[in-house]
Amino acid sequence: MAIALGSGSMPLPHPLYLVLPRLPIVFPLHMIASGLALILIPLALFLRYRPPLHRLIGRFAFGCILVGALSALPVALNSQANAIARAGLFVQGVTWLALAGAALHAVRSGNVASHARRMIAVAAVASAAIWLRLVTSAATVLMLPFDEVYAIAAWMCWIVPLAIVIGWTKRHTAADRTVFTAACSAAPSAARAP
Repeated sequence: MAIALGSGSMPLPHPLYLVLPRLPIVFPLHMIASGLALILIPLALFLRYRPPLHRLIGRFAFGCILVGALSALPVALNSQANAIARAGLFVQGVTWLALAGAALHAVRSGNVASHARRMIAVAAVASAAIWLRLVTSAATVLMLPFDEVYAIAAWMCWIVPLAIVIGWTKRHTAADRTVFTAACSAAPSAARAP
């Protein structure tokens, strides 16, 4: 949907339409890049045991994340939402960018397990776009005060999934991490084997 909205093949809802004249290039670029990232991140995860494809898709995903996160910052600042919601969207963009950078650093340092955990966190933050749409749709149907719901959702839609991922990662025992690390490390070495 984000790709369709960003490309102009679907009409923008009124609140989003109001942002377009302020950021005629950045806003569609944000929607398209972020929408592609939402598709490519799970695809890269699915291809993790096929290293050449995983790396290729991962590079494209990282490019989309980079463009989506960087463009999210001016989009958040130019949004029609109230200051609390704009701050939540801005901090989400910064968090998404920081986690993606940490994931890239981890894989370049050879720490595949850390890269995997950080990319799961990246996916959790990216999922905010989905949760935000669901919450705002529910608020509209239930006739809740939209501005207040949107302000809370702009924060909670990425903090809650990120907290769940962090909690899930911390609950794993050292033995689970050892097995996970071994599995992640085995995939690249198996790909290099003749």
